[in-house]
Amino acid sequence: MKETIRMATKEDAKAILAIYAPYVKETAITFEYEVPTLENFEARISQTLARYPYLVAENEQGAVIGFAYAGVYKERAAYDWSCEVTIYLAQGMESRGLGSRLYQALEAELQKQNVIQLLACVTADNIRSIKFHEKLGYKEVGTFSNLGYKFNKWYDVLWLQKTLQKPDVVPKEFIPKNKKMRITM
Repeated sequence: MKETIRMATKEDAKAILAIYAPYVKETAITFEYEVPTLENFEARISQTLARYPYLVAENEQGAVIGFAYAGVYKERAAYDWSCEVTIYLAQGMESRGLGSRLYQALEAELQKQNVIQLLACVTADNIRSIKFHEKLGYKEVGTFSNLGYKFNKWYDVLWLQKTLQKPDVVPKEFIPKNKKMRITM
């Protein structure tokens, strides 16, 4: 299968939301209780793109089949070189290498921005996501017990971390993302 990975636009919000909605309604992979509105999702994409890459993967027919993005880990200036990464794939697209290709493209863009540390927040019983991140070089760095409550159950949350590039004593300046990225995989 040949996918195209490109920077998302707010026009992709409807397709991205269609991928995300089942995760909200049916899983504790996200701790949102209600599916966001289309307008809310458009705003989220625009807000992310102001600073970080937000990528979508399209199949050969041009349908969005997955997305990945980076976000602020913490809002203090000292954290500029660290960000949180997130990925979601359309149902049925798991275990085909698409997630790895999306994350690799995301990491390549973040490296251009001089990002040093990547962090992923994963529900502790989401073994598939934990193994996925570990396969890509993420290491578990912390567990928070009973941190999220959804579907009448408490969930532990793991934080995983990957060092994208060696930290310099004085880091290079953080560079906001480039909207014109287009990669064919």
